[in-house]
Amino acid sequence: MQPQYVFETEMEVRDYECDIQGIVNNANYLHYTEHTRHLYLMSLGVSFAKLHEQGVDPVVARMNLQYKTPLRSDDVFVSKLGVRKEGLRYVFNQDIFRKSDGRLCLRAIVELVCLINGKLGNSEDYDRAFGFIE
Repeated sequence: MQPQYVFETEMEVRDYECDIQGIVNNANYLHYTEHTRHLYLMSLGVSFAKLHEQGVDPVVARMNLQYKTPLRSDDVFVSKLGVRKEGLRYVFNQDIFRKSDGRLCLRAIVELVCLINGKLGNSEDYDRAFGFIE
């Protein structure tokens, strides 16, 4: 089944993100996926800072990462995401593809939950932004 993406962005590997083997250090993929989610929220008009001031904080609860093809210095890649809601969890399906050949580099499933004033809760702001309520 082909994933359904709702957002994508293009990025470039920077030299300092690579390890001694010349490939992107595995931890940097977490930065790529987080940056993609952040850009997605910004594209929807959602402000992390504003919601934090209101006591609403999304936090990563779980991540499942599958490393497929390594990225190297100066590679340009496309980071894509889809999102669905399961109970209180927002489940992001995120894939990273090397632009030069379209190879899948990373497949990630990232589960976020919202803390409302420090307690697990449902965020109408995020539900509305993601199109889960009108």
